[in-house]
Amino acid sequence: MTSSLDIFLNAISTGVVLGSIYASIALGLAITFGILHIPNVAHPALVIVGAYFVYLVGQWGISPIPAALIGLPVFYVLGMALYSFYSRTFERKGQANVLQSLTLFFGLSLVIEIAIALFFGSELKSVDADYVGSSLVLGPITMPYRLLVPALFAPIMISALWLYFNRTHSGTAIRAVAHDDRALSISGINPTWIKRHAFGIATATAVIGGAALIIMGPVEPFAGRFQIGRVFAIVVLAGMGSIPGTLVVAIMIGIAESFVSAYLTPSWSPGVAFAILLLALGLRPQGLFGAAR
Repeated sequence: MTSSLDIFLNAISTGVVLGSIYASIALGLAITFGILHIPNVAHPALVIVGAYFVYLVGQWGISPIPAALIGLPVFYVLGMALYSFYSRTFERKGQANVLQSLTLFFGLSLVIEIAIALFFGSELKSVDADYVGSSLVLGPITMPYRLLVPALFAPIMISALWLYFNRTHSGTAIRAVAHDDRALSISGINPTWIKRHAFGIATATAVIGGAALIIMGPVEPFAGRFQIGRVFAIVVLAGMGSIPGTLVVAIMIGIAESFVSAYLTPSWSPGVAFAILLLALGLRPQGLFGAAR
């Protein structure tokens, strides 16, 4: 018989790994929306593209993690192309307001969903790996490897990005371009190239997030819709561009959702992120970790 302590410990451990997976999905949005101030609502749909890319490469016998690594340069180039279109359409014409940007990326997400459904069909897709189906047992805690393995992605990506943004010249330029691109251009750096590069990095994280999602469980073309509210809540609550804060907030939301599922009902868990966001912003409007500088 499962004791109350076992339920409590499993809720915490499950929440931590779920939160880490949420962070890997939200990380690209933390760059595009949090740092570049581009409301890329299509990012969850790009994560689903990443999941299907991992599924497609997996048909050749390549496991999900190597498949995601293969996809990094592909999605980086895709991100640069998307930003180039966005820049030519809006920024160079001085029309890059929030409403038009939201319309563009919302339309893009719909196109992506329909394209995936037409190409792959609407049935669920999954991947296979040696660790799927096995669990790690530590006393009363049982944790499936299908959650543990993708949960490792976010800390690795966030550590790498934090070092890049804080220890390299181009990383510093990415953080600076959102605050004063005119000053950046005076210093001899092309702001458009820096933003395109940053958008490419953000889109490249989508294939890692997609790998995490499809390892965790089967996906379908419209699965990104269930992540939009959660990832925006994570980015805003973290403080618009705080890369380490994205992981901390995502784990907080993951634990809260896990407790709601364990002690109340799983159907309420999707609303947890917004409830925490509203409560926190009422007390601290700049987010828990403030804006990135």
